[in-house]
Amino acid sequence: MVTVVGIRFKKAGKIYYFDPDNIDVSKDDYAIVETARGVEFGQAVVGPKEVSEEEIVPPLKKVLRLATEEDIQKHNENKEKETYAFDICLKKIEEHGLDMKLIDVEYTFDNNKVIFYFTADGRVDFRELVKDLASIFKTRIELRQIGVRDEAKMIGGLGPCGKPLCCATFLGEFEPVSIKMAKEQNLSLNPTKISGICGRLMCCLKYEHETYEKILEKLPPVGATVMTPRGKGIVMETVTLLELAKVKVKGEDDTEEIVPFLIEEIELLEKANTKKDTKERTEVDITKIAKEEGIDVEDIEMLEDLLKED
Repeated sequence: MVTVVGIRFKKAGKIYYFDPDNIDVSKDDYAIVETARGVEFGQAVVGPKEVSEEEIVPPLKKVLRLATEEDIQKHNENKEKETYAFDICLKKIEEHGLDMKLIDVEYTFDNNKVIFYFTADGRVDFRELVKDLASIFKTRIELRQIGVRDEAKMIGGLGPCGKPLCCATFLGEFEPVSIKMAKEQNLSLNPTKISGICGRLMCCLKYEHETYEKILEKLPPVGATVMTPRGKGIVMETVTLLELAKVKVKGEDDTEEIVPFLIEEIELLEKANTKKDTKERTEVDITKIAKEEGIDVEDIEMLEDLLKED
């Protein structure tokens, strides 16, 4: 086991482990640490704890010292410089006529490098831009292209739920999200309803997915034949969170009725024969959604892309 502290360099950024090196670092303390790109200023969000060596990405860098008032002041000055650098870079991008969108600027703590984050649809030849920026700031310049999710994380905003974006407030890392998660949660597959402001599937689809998976393992599929307290029946619908299945059974007067039963009350006898070609099922899903929800052509194309990713 190795003693480490968790340091974060940005709000809602990834947490990195460092060796406290006998320095008394507590949670919420500011610290100066050694990183692969030089000396950096960060905040301890995880106090000293022991972790296994498998959880550590070698080499384990050290905490150099707790941040002093001078360090904090220098960090704040760097933030002011970033605002100025952002404006300068915007003007230079316009001068060079580059098809790119500047998102953020970051100074390393020791001012050894200035990093410009941008988005673009494809590759951008920014060699002349780098030369101009280097001559202005007299330091190393790095232009880093990021994805739409990282853009949303840096800029922030409000999600469809009306609350600040999860990625910009507490999510340290992006976890894989697939359209399968939306399917298993019986959500509308309309892209405008399951996508965040970044245009990708919402991260919150992941939050309850494990619970849904555990329940779905016990629930019989729609169309299956089951034994119930009322005799044999066919599953017509399932309600995942309530852990029940709505089964069509025969009533006392030999008429059919749909009755809800808890998972514990039914026994699976035979699954329905639902083997179909994957492509065919996908096309049926898209057609059905288009008719029921009246989504436009662009949304249909977006849904097709999401299904391909799945």
